[in-house]
Amino acid sequence: MSQKTVSSPLEDQEDSTRPNAAPSDAYDFLVVSNRLPVDRAGDGDDNGWRRSPGGLVTALAPIMEKSDGAWVGWHGAADEELEPFEHDSMALVPVPLSADELELYYEGFSNATLWPLYHDVIAPPEFHRAWWEAYQRVNQRFADAVIAHAAQGAMVWVQDYQLQLVPAMLRAARPDLKIGFFNHIPFPPQEIFAQLPWRRQVLEGLLGADLLGFQRPNDASNFARAARRFTAATGKGTRLAVMEGGRERLVRAEAFPISIDTQRISELASRPDIIERARQIRHDLGDPKTIMLGVDRLDYTKGIRHRLKAFEELLTDGRVKVGEVTLIQVASPSRERVEQYRLLREEVEGTVGRINGTFDTMQHTAVRYLHHSYPVEEMVALYLAADVMLVTALRDGMNLVAKEYVAARRDGTGALILSEFTGAADQLKQALLINPHDIAGLKNAITTAITLPSGVAGRRMKAMRRQILVHNVEEWSSIFLSRLTEVCR
Repeated sequence: MSQKTVSSPLEDQEDSTRPNAAPSDAYDFLVVSNRLPVDRAGDGDDNGWRRSPGGLVTALAPIMEKSDGAWVGWHGAADEELEPFEHDSMALVPVPLSADELELYYEGFSNATLWPLYHDVIAPPEFHRAWWEAYQRVNQRFADAVIAHAAQGAMVWVQDYQLQLVPAMLRAARPDLKIGFFNHIPFPPQEIFAQLPWRRQVLEGLLGADLLGFQRPNDASNFARAARRFTAATGKGTRLAVMEGGRERLVRAEAFPISIDTQRISELASRPDIIERARQIRHDLGDPKTIMLGVDRLDYTKGIRHRLKAFEELLTDGRVKVGEVTLIQVASPSRERVEQYRLLREEVEGTVGRINGTFDTMQHTAVRYLHHSYPVEEMVALYLAADVMLVTALRDGMNLVAKEYVAARRDGTGALILSEFTGAADQLKQALLINPHDIAGLKNAITTAITLPSGVAGRRMKAMRRQILVHNVEEWSSIFLSRLTEVCR
């Protein structure tokens, strides 16, 4: 391979004195993410904190406990500095962020530049130099926190698109570290990624890792092609080579599709109180023949407008009737200070109001719209109450809601309508796969799901359940970390 050099992603910034050797008392495994795995709790909880829900915490907490691990991330409050602390047998290293940095680094570059760019430009990304400068500054602060707490030869697993510069920053200061990175969202084709003014710096930041994990093989291939085009990296397929200090270092990009805590969802779905809650939900809706369910963050990538349009047209056509079919749409609040999200909320709520105003009866509603976040117990009750799950994302790295619905359907009933543009479609092939842009096709899939014979529905659901019972989130983390160890060896 040719002898080329990959420069630092921050080569234009002024250097500062940073830690470059392992501290004497440190951790041999560190997870780095934008947020720590805890939220502030009310009085009476353990030291004022409670563990956050989510599969990533469930998957990594046992590994951290076994390997003397620590989690590095922001603790959730702006303009506040905290010392490292322990919670629930996990060592936590808070990284402070100011209100200005949250606006520029998180709401700006992460969620108004990278998020739309990486989701096929469904909404137009914005490119502002002040946002980029904040993104560099915050990434360096995260890297410095890792450097200060990593033992010699420690394994570091950096999570997601907010921290893409961290791997190269760690590599420059601590070449002894074993560095993995996982991208939880899609990685776009190089023709789309090329729009980013700082494309080379971001790619070189990622190339600091030994192993890069993506949700789908196409994401890994997209990254590798972009790296070969816009940096000095060489190689074939998803095996890349970079030159550092006159020596060649290999970087691998591979697919590691994430999953869920299948056992927990399945156990919740068998609890009598949650089963009773599901019955109550159906009763409160007037015991319709079919309940359809959508559960999403209120995000333009989720295709909420598309499913509402399809449902409205089905009602207009008379193919479904209010009283027989009800749609529950849970849209949890998301990034409400970002303009695109404010506009989306107005449009969705206006559409729901129009549908209900046109089709509601005195006894029944067409769409029950819930702009809230709910605890996992209530979500599982909704999964049990729903006959049809609608996942119509326009682009999604994985979509764990689809897998949670399947995990909850212990009796093998129910139908899953799933966008082919989600990572979950690679594993849940027995779902009714749809192109959410094809409204006519989506309408047909809905009517098919409503009328699917029980035997056919049962075979499809049981096949999907077998897949996720085997491939759960613990397997995902174990395979990634084993592969990272192998690559570094």
